Amino acid sequence: MVRATRGEPQCPPDYVELRDRVAEFVRTRVMPHERVLDGGGPEASAVLARLRKEAKDAGLWAMPHPVELGGQGLPFGAYAHVAEAEGASDHGPAVLGSASLLDALMLWRHGSPRVRETYVRALVAGDLRACYAMTEPDVPGTDPFRTATSAEQGRDGAWRLRGRKWFTSGAADADLVTVLARTDGWAPDRDGLSLLVPTGSAGFHVTRDLPVLGAAGQYEIALDEVTVDADHLVGERGRALAVAGERLQLGRTLRCLRWLGQAQRAFALMRERALSRTSSRGPLGELQLVQRHIFESLLALRTTRPLVHEAAGLLDAGLDAHVEVGLAKVAAARTLQQVADAAIQVYGAEGLGPDTPLPGLLRTGRAARILDGPDELHITSVARRVLRTGPP
Repeated sequence: MVRATRGEPQCPPDYVELRDRVAEFVRTRVMPHERVLDGGGPEASAVLARLRKEAKDAGLWAMPHPVELGGQGLPFGAYAHVAEAEGASDHGPAVLGSASLLDALMLWRHGSPRVRETYVRALVAGDLRACYAMTEPDVPGTDPFRTATSAEQGRDGAWRLRGRKWFTSGAADADLVTVLARTDGWAPDRDGLSLLVPTGSAGFHVTRDLPVLGAAGQYEIALDEVTVDADHLVGERGRALAVAGERLQLGRTLRCLRWLGQAQRAFALMRERALSRTSSRGPLGELQLVQRHIFESLLALRTTRPLVHEAAGLLDAGLDAHVEVGLAKVAAARTLQQVADAAIQVYGAEGLGPDTPLPGLLRTGRAARILDGPDELHITSVARRVLRTGPP
């Protein structure tokens, strides 16, 4: 059970039971299968399909998606609390049908009538999988203006894509990928477009797996004269970065909420270890250095959670949240890495091996400080905005 404490953001009373049901489902159904799901392949696909059916049977499927798209329409302010519980496992969002939220909302808001009708409800139902390809080899991921992937529109109206993308999450299993590309003949330093590419298209290739600190799930893709129908343009021509910015704000906030859930999981493991492990000098929890790990980790959690929920609240209200999302992203990534590292220290050698989820949590925390924009990007962006406009 996820418990709010005095001074921390409170889950709306009407949704406490739902949050606790999600936490229980993730703990008892998802976590026992994490090793299989991490491995990928046919066995992982079979387990994922079975768990998704269980989630649907339990009434926990697609909670944050709009009702008109086949979801449950859970308000984002309430879902923010559920997302912590759901995200305690990396696989929670995929099992419970919320991993498609960013793609479904983007295509529903910015896709053509054909795209909306053909793909969006199938994404929400879990019948299709989508991913987003933005960063490229040899191009700084923090500088999308330098995108080298190009798109040229022919006389027939279709687009032809050429280029490479990498660190594209879930590309190997995706049915659709949205590709950020430079518009041929348009001010190349600024303008660009996003195109929705069915992964079965001729010329689309997943060229290699890119393990992140040993973990699978990221891929490099090649686009070799891939032809895309004109109505698969996402958003207005030349406005791709505006669509990307909208997606990134929500995506980073969702990641922060899930990182909080994983940090809380690491904290619970550390506390349990400190209470149950006994040495010749007594319980570990009576050692001052272990108590310091507990204190510093609790402090990190208690100070980070309000930042993340403040960002979520502003986004829910449709307000500018650039400063708050930047603060939350850096704080949540640091907190997950710090708490997971402390838990490993309290566990000792066992914390380094396969018998606990701690190595995976530490890996996620370390990667979090680079993925979705490195710490340095968010620090400088927030600082510049505050220097320009004053403190929020």
